[in-house]
Amino acid sequence: MSAPLTAHAQEYGLVGDGTADDRPALQKLVDALGDATAEDGRPRTVRVPAGRYVIRDEPVLWRSGVSLVGAGRGATCFALANPGAPARPVPLAWFTTAQHGAGRDHHIADVTFAHFEIDGRGVVTEEYEVLAKGLGLQYVLRGRFSDLYIHDTAATGFGCDFLQDTVVEGVLTERCGRQDPGEKMGGAGIGIGVGGWGPVERLAVTDCTARGNGTNGIFLELQQEEWVPPRGIRVTACHTEDNRYGISDWGADGLLVTGCTMLGNHVAGFDVSAQGTTSVGGRGGLVTGCVIDGNAGDGIALGNTPGPYGFHGNRVSNNGRYGYWQHNLTGGDQEPATDIVLDSNDIHDNALDGIRLDAPLHEPAIFGNRIRGNGRRAAPPTRGGGEGVRCGPLSLTDERADWLPGGHRGKELRVGGGPGGGETEGAGTGGSEVTAVVTDNTATRLTLAPRRPGADTAWPDGIPGPGTAYRLPDSPAPRAGLTAAAAVTHPYVHGNRVRDDGHPRTQVHAVWIAPEATWTGGRVSGNDFSGNGSAATRFDSAPSGGRWRDNAG
Repeated sequence: MSAPLTAHAQEYGLVGDGTADDRPALQKLVDALGDATAEDGRPRTVRVPAGRYVIRDEPVLWRSGVSLVGAGRGATCFALANPGAPARPVPLAWFTTAQHGAGRDHHIADVTFAHFEIDGRGVVTEEYEVLAKGLGLQYVLRGRFSDLYIHDTAATGFGCDFLQDTVVEGVLTERCGRQDPGEKMGGAGIGIGVGGWGPVERLAVTDCTARGNGTNGIFLELQQEEWVPPRGIRVTACHTEDNRYGISDWGADGLLVTGCTMLGNHVAGFDVSAQGTTSVGGRGGLVTGCVIDGNAGDGIALGNTPGPYGFHGNRVSNNGRYGYWQHNLTGGDQEPATDIVLDSNDIHDNALDGIRLDAPLHEPAIFGNRIRGNGRRAAPPTRGGGEGVRCGPLSLTDERADWLPGGHRGKELRVGGGPGGGETEGAGTGGSEVTAVVTDNTATRLTLAPRRPGADTAWPDGIPGPGTAYRLPDSPAPRAGLTAAAAVTHPYVHGNRVRDDGHPRTQVHAVWIAPEATWTGGRVSGNDFSGNGSAATRFDSAPSGGRWRDNAG
């Protein structure tokens, strides 16, 4: 077999009719081109015309120097399937440490994957298998992944690790992690393991979209606890929506996240924590110029980090819990985070506190922010049912209600119990109570989050019938612009506008120091604390030392 620099796939046995198994022909071609590249050092390209190419029961073992280029999304499609091997994951291409001995000295170099689709619907494993990805390559040098559409994979869609001098651009992932219940490893749209190349990994992830994926939209994860968290990784101009988490930093150092949108994710828009395999959170990152809006849980959830971390010029709004939440998960780093910076952010209309500190901080700097109109979850408890109540795939409407708009944001709606708490016959819920999360509401209509990322309904067993009974809980209080509920030492809080000019004023206090908190030293000055619902400050634990001066309100 000759080995041209550019091989046209259908001249080498690939059919692309959606029925024939094209894997053997593609593997043979990749091997031939890989052998030729190893011999003469000249990378090759496989060009694949429009068609649906089935990759059945085995993935293609990829080779260094071999690129795969299609005719465009929707034109060239690789359909993954495993009917003859139900226990085997079938990514399109793989090359891994565990299976193939991949490493720094045994890597893939000079490859491009571009202009095609990967359809993962045909892969169903007997148990969840983390390797059931769309692409599963490790130790890639000088790679480019461009204009790819990866969807409906059983595990992560784009699941490639240790990418050096590599660009991931224009990758769209939808409904990946189909078999992940949401709490297992993998199951993301774009999941990238880091640390294998050492303390610097030069990687750019840009202009990518991740929507409706089982766990994360985009995440970076340190793969070995003893490795140094790497610097050099940038995520720019990306969009994450309707994932469990939008963008997550689970072990990078100095991650740059710029100009991204994180909307409607179920747990948090941006996440730093010990969720990853090594229980190591990111540190040293900067999040700048992002819109973090309408997530069902928190806008930003930061924890298990020694710090520093900085958030500059972001809009953090309309989220179902806190705008910014400092917390630590069990099992990860518990030391106080040092040098956390919140600068010039617009933090508004979140359901609970604008900023909530539930883990210790040392020398945080919170300055120049507009923290306004938070505490939107202010509506009292309510229940109803009967005439005028109807449900849609992602809604519940009660024509007789008169709710505070946004007042139920983030609450758990319970449907199926009668007004007295009993079950209602014929309510369309199978006689049992079901729950859904409210993302927003008008005076008469609740908007609900999908039951899981990628779902088109909030209901697990069909839409409840007309007149079904429902309940909504009370709102918590107090709700503040800034709440400290942990140890805060030597903070710098300056030049913030922490107020509520809305009607009603749902942000009860500008600053609340909760009973379990300690606030030691530091400086709180030049802030505007006026115009909140009850009082400017509430000290259930008195601050110790420091300077509080020149604050309005």
